[in-house]
Amino acid sequence: MTTLNAVVETALPLPGLRRGKVRDVYTIPGSPPRLAIVATDRLSAFDVVLPTALPGKGRLLTEISTRWLTWIEEQGLVATHLVSTDPADIPGLTDADRRLIEGRVTIGRACRVVPIECVVRGYLVGSGWNEYQQSGSVCGIALPAGLAEADRLPEPIFTPATKAEQGAHDENISFERASALAGEGVMTRLRDVSLEIYTRGAEFARARGVIIADTKFEFGVPLDEPHADPILIDEALTPDSSRFWPAEDYRPGSSPPSFDKQYVRDYLLGLVRQGRWDKTDPGPELPADVVADTISRYEEARRRLFG
Repeated sequence: MTTLNAVVETALPLPGLRRGKVRDVYTIPGSPPRLAIVATDRLSAFDVVLPTALPGKGRLLTEISTRWLTWIEEQGLVATHLVSTDPADIPGLTDADRRLIEGRVTIGRACRVVPIECVVRGYLVGSGWNEYQQSGSVCGIALPAGLAEADRLPEPIFTPATKAEQGAHDENISFERASALAGEGVMTRLRDVSLEIYTRGAEFARARGVIIADTKFEFGVPLDEPHADPILIDEALTPDSSRFWPAEDYRPGSSPPSFDKQYVRDYLLGLVRQGRWDKTDPGPELPADVVADTISRYEEARRRLFG
C-alpha cells in the first residue's frame, strides 16, 4: 500500500509475514533459510508507529545500512546477515512487486535473534543524560562528576536494553541482567563487537563531518549454523538506530541539531508538553514541514557519509 508515494505496508506473495515498527519481514522459500526484509516508510517514535509516513525513508535507510554492513564486513569486524539487495533474487514476485521493493529490500540470513538491544553510547545525551543527572551513572556504569549534556564520554559505554514488542518500551538493563537472559559468554562477545563497530564507525563518520553520539545493534545466530557465533542483523548505523550530529554544530552543554529522527522526537515532545499527546498509541499526524525536514536530514546523513 502506498500513500502519497510512501510505501506504508507491503503484501508480497511470500510466507511468514511479520510486521515490525518499520519493516515487513517475509520468509523466502527454499534453502538455506533467508528472509526478505522490506524497509517501509513508516516511522516510529517512543515505540509508537506514527500515522504519517515519510516518503522515501525506507530506501534511504536501506542504502545507508547496506553501505555500513558492507563496510563492517570489509573491515573484518563481524559477519553480517546481508546476502543481497536485489529483488530479482527473490523467487515468485511479480514485476510490480519488484518495482515496489526496489531499493528498500534486504535479503538476509534467517537467524535466531539474541533478545538484547546492544546499545553503545559515546556521548551523554537522551535517557543517559537524564539518568546521569539523577545518579551520576548510566545503566549502572559510574561516570565522572561534572559532565554536561552532550559531553563526549571518556570512552564509549555498552548499555544493553531489552527488546520490546511493538507498542511496548525497551528497558535499559545492566550487563549482568543481559548476561542472565542471553548468556555471559554471548554478551561479552556482543559487548566487545558492538564497542568495536561503534568506535571504528564513529571514526569513519567524524572524518566526514558526522558525530555518531550513540547507536544500537542487533545480533542473531544463523539458523543454518546453530553453533556459530552471532552475526550482525537488522540495520546498522542508520538515522533510525543512531543519533547523528553535524560535527560543525557540536557544542557540549546542549543537544545539537541532528540528522536523525530526534528531530521528530523533539516535535512530539513539544506536543507532550502542551498536553496534546501522551506517548501512547495512536500517535499524532506529522505536519508536512516536519516530514520534509526529517527526510532532508536523512538525505544529508547519507550524502555526508557515502556521497
